[in-house]
Amino acid sequence: MVDLTPIPFGVLVGRLFREIEQKRSAFDLPAQRFVRGHPGLDFSVGFHGHRASTPFGPAAGPHTQMAQNIVLSWLAGARVIEFKTVQINDNLTIPRPCIDVQTVGLNVEWSQELTLAQSLEEYVKAAMLIEMLKASGQAPGLDDTIFDMSVGYDLEGIRSTRVGAFMAGLRDATGIIDRLRGEIPNAWKQFRDLPFPSRISDTLTLSTFHGCPPDEIERIAEFLLGELGLNVVIKLNPTLLGRDDLSAILNDQLGYTELTVPDATFANDTDWQQMVGFVDRLGRRARALSLGFGVKFSNTLVVRNHKPFFPTSETVMYLSGPPLHVLAIELVRRFRRTFGDRFPISFSAGIDNQNFADAVGLGLQPITVCTDLLKPGGYRRSFRYFEDLAARMKSVAAPDIDTFVIKAHGRGEAALAELELPAATALACRAALASGGDLRAAAGDAFAAWVSRARLLNAEVYADRVRLDPRYTARENSIVPRKIGSMLVLFDCLTCDKCIPVCPNDANFTFAIPKGEVNADRLWRTPAGWRAENVAVLNFSKARQIGTFADACNECGNCDVLCPEDGGPYLVKPLFFASMASWAAAPQRDGFVLERLADGTRMHGRFGGQVVRMETGKAKLRYAGEGFDLRLDLADPAGSAEGWADGPVDLTRLCIMDQIFRAITAPNALNFVNMTMEYTGVG
Repeated sequence: MVDLTPIPFGVLVGRLFREIEQKRSAFDLPAQRFVRGHPGLDFSVGFHGHRASTPFGPAAGPHTQMAQNIVLSWLAGARVIEFKTVQINDNLTIPRPCIDVQTVGLNVEWSQELTLAQSLEEYVKAAMLIEMLKASGQAPGLDDTIFDMSVGYDLEGIRSTRVGAFMAGLRDATGIIDRLRGEIPNAWKQFRDLPFPSRISDTLTLSTFHGCPPDEIERIAEFLLGELGLNVVIKLNPTLLGRDDLSAILNDQLGYTELTVPDATFANDTDWQQMVGFVDRLGRRARALSLGFGVKFSNTLVVRNHKPFFPTSETVMYLSGPPLHVLAIELVRRFRRTFGDRFPISFSAGIDNQNFADAVGLGLQPITVCTDLLKPGGYRRSFRYFEDLAARMKSVAAPDIDTFVIKAHGRGEAALAELELPAATALACRAALASGGDLRAAAGDAFAAWVSRARLLNAEVYADRVRLDPRYTARENSIVPRKIGSMLVLFDCLTCDKCIPVCPNDANFTFAIPKGEVNADRLWRTPAGWRAENVAVLNFSKARQIGTFADACNECGNCDVLCPEDGGPYLVKPLFFASMASWAAAPQRDGFVLERLADGTRMHGRFGGQVVRMETGKAKLRYAGEGFDLRLDLADPAGSAEGWADGPVDLTRLCIMDQIFRAITAPNALNFVNMTMEYTGVG
């Protein structure tokens, strides 16, 4: 396994802004899929007293762990960004592979893969990069961004010095920001003096995971509110529905008969009455402290692991995607039946472009996404969320989100009828509703109450609708991505590029090797001199090749799931390490690393566990490995060779490395490998 390794800040800056300038893309997201404001429409929402320019964000998970994927989320329209959950145990061994979105969403990973210190710095780096993007005018009209920290999973860990330092660092990141300013390359030195906000976050979503006792949840939230003064959202579990109701929806109505929730999950999780009790108490406590408090529906659902894709060591897996949407919406309905509109609700469960606007119309803030962004197109998919939301808002003459809530699900008139309004005000509201007039002006001080009533009624309407919608059923989500029956090899494939946007970390990339054949010889020494014979022909039939940047790849397996060929791009395609340290730490993985020399570059290659080296920068290439050390010209190996060898030397690996090196370091190439060489001076 390759350890996930943060990319240096200077490399990120150089890659991001050079790519925008040269290719009109950012971390492989095309600029035409950057989400920008729509004239005449206000997508903004409130969150704990702050304003976010959109209600959309990535859920804490694979899309919010590394600085580059947080930036990608922001460019894709996210303005409430929930950082990946951290905990005191920051040296976990995560099973691999860990993500399967063939149909619904399933995973077996549940916490950060970086250390607490690394996570803190990644989040600060992301916030700084976003400020730099704003300063460069990349998202006009959508500037207001909220970063939401997430911690777990017990009070002892959260109260620890190290987790406390993590949270303190996000509340005052001055020291980290000042250090990172100096790492901004000279080409973008104008950004060094930006007034980067030092307070990255003062809101927190508490991830209690599965089986956390209700009294523990309450004590944690009380600590975060009372002692740290943080605004708090508690993420709740779908098991709140109870075994009978959950099974009736998931297994009977939606038809996911193969999914079984272990008995212990219901026995250990908080039940509905326990949740009602601590939510009520914590809400009162937060109000007394003038802090925000809310809930989030929903955490993933624990189900038995029946997938051969995941390691057999994992007895359970965590469900997300379409079926979780129905379960979580039912929880929204029941929660609002219990509490009315007293508490704000964050949402994350099966959101996609077909239901995003519906969820916005329920007044859910923010609406966070994971599974859909792991499917073909990746971060490009959210562009359609906003196209659909804009079209829906325009169709009902709603210039802002609150007005859209009143109109989105056709319950505006019914919500108005439940308010005790003066006759003239009620008449003006009905007239504005019918004519597409200004509802705020018509309702005056009653507008907020109107929106509040609409949220409750909309939840009833929408919860009924999704339970009957066939697109959430097992039948509609049973078709797996098509495989064509061929195996991936090192070079050439369909080059469909599906593996590039589905990687949340932007680890997969393309590079260009000229089409054609390259002859590879075997070289050996005779008394008469060096001789060569052809032993292989390397055929490059595609204009572009696929590679993986090892330091940004956590071997989640998502590119394997969605690749039309078998084998897995992250396992088969050329793997590039950023440093000798990361290369040395993964001896079980074949791949390549570049090392800067005073007069050239040394490229290390590992093939079947055997290490060879190629050095450039002089008239001849140097090629060395166990039992040989040669200098030669590949155009004439026998005529140019000098050095020594214990026996015949196959030059096939040298030819492979030579082709890769030329492609990766070409003047027009943009990837983490050559950017690392340029902005750190090392390999």
